[in-house]
Amino acid sequence: MQRSVMMTIGLAVLVTAMAPSMAFSQSAQNEATIVTSEEIQTVAALGGDREVKILDMGKFNLGVAVLRRGATKPGPTIGVINHAKLTEVYYVTSGEGTIVTGSDIENVRPLAADNELVTTVVGPGANATLKKAAQSRKVKAGDVIIIPAGLYHGFSEVPDHIEYVLIRPDVEKVLPAGYVNPAVKK
Repeated sequence: MQRSVMMTIGLAVLVTAMAPSMAFSQSAQNEATIVTSEEIQTVAALGGDREVKILDMGKFNLGVAVLRRGATKPGPTIGVINHAKLTEVYYVTSGEGTIVTGSDIENVRPLAADNELVTTVVGPGANATLKKAAQSRKVKAGDVIIIPAGLYHGFSEVPDHIEYVLIRPDVEKVLPAGYVNPAVKK
């Protein structure tokens, strides 16, 4: 119950903060889109980084996704990713971890253009190995993390698990508007 309330409050805060900059398409002016707790949990159960829905907001698209990571122990190398055209807002719903960010990287591997991550989840980007973190910070349920477009990021440690809902403003419309995860299609 407390987790559900925290998630609802967190999503409300994110949407409220973004509302003044939203330019809704004509068809969306009279209706709200509801992404239900059941839809989020259904997609979270699939594991990994998965879009739940991608909405056409007129001047931009808006992705709502969920990501669940299992335990990872600290190691000598830290894998990171960047999304060249998308900013991400994470609302941590359960678990905890240590997030790292930075630009001191090596072994850059661009994501293939036909990779599902590129076509449906985060748009163009690259994986890399972080040589030295510019930021390393523990995060937990209830925290909000904002990852600007182009910033390499990852987790150096996740003791048990971490799950978060992601809001992805897509001002360049690289994600497919109208997408609904097949697991939640009716």
